[in-house]
Amino acid sequence: MASSRRQQAQTDAGLDFAKEDFQREQTLEAEYERQAEKQAKREMLMQHTSYRMMEATAKYMDQYYLDPIIGFLIPGAGDVLNSLLGIPFIYFSLVYVHSIPLTLAVTVNVLVDALLGAIPFYVGDVIDIFNKAYKKNLRLIVGYINDDKDIIDEVNGKAIWFCVLIVILCLLIYWLVGLVMDMANWVTSLF
Repeated sequence: MASSRRQQAQTDAGLDFAKEDFQREQTLEAEYERQAEKQAKREMLMQHTSYRMMEATAKYMDQYYLDPIIGFLIPGAGDVLNSLLGIPFIYFSLVYVHSIPLTLAVTVNVLVDALLGAIPFYVGDVIDIFNKAYKKNLRLIVGYINDDKDIIDEVNGKAIWFCVLIVILCLLIYWLVGLVMDMANWVTSLF
C-alpha cells in the first residue's frame, strides 16, 4: 500500500520512473544500432576497391619511394603521373566519405606534392623523398572513417584556408611550369 501511494505521489509530481527507464532503454538501443551501422559502414569503406588502391598507392609511392624515383626517371611526365595517382584519394573522400573539407585537404596535399615534384634540376625529386603526401591523405581519410575527432576538427577548422591554398598552389604550379618551359626553350635555343 505504501509503495502504491509512493508511486502515485511520484506520478503526481511528474516523476514516472518506469517511463524514464523505458525512454533510457530506447535511447541505449538506438545508440547501439547507430554504432553497429557506423561499424558496418566503416568495414564496407575499408573493403572498397578504391580504399585498397589508396593503401597500395601510399605504400609503394611513399614507403618504397616510387614517387621521387618516377619523378627522377621521367622528369616532368613523372610528376604528372604521380599527381594522377592522387585522384583516387580525392574521389574517395568526396564520393564515399562525403566530406568537402576532407576533399579540400586531400587536394591541397596532392597539389603540394605536384608543386614540389615540379621543382627543376631534380631538387623537387629530392624533396619528394621527405614529403609523403599519399600517407598524409590516407591518414586523413582513415581519421574520417574512424571518426577521429582531432583529425575531423583540424580539417574542418582549416577548410576555408584549404580553398585559398588550392588557388595559390594552382597559380604557383602554373608559374613554375611556365618557368620550366621557358628554361627548356632557352636551353634548346642554345643548340
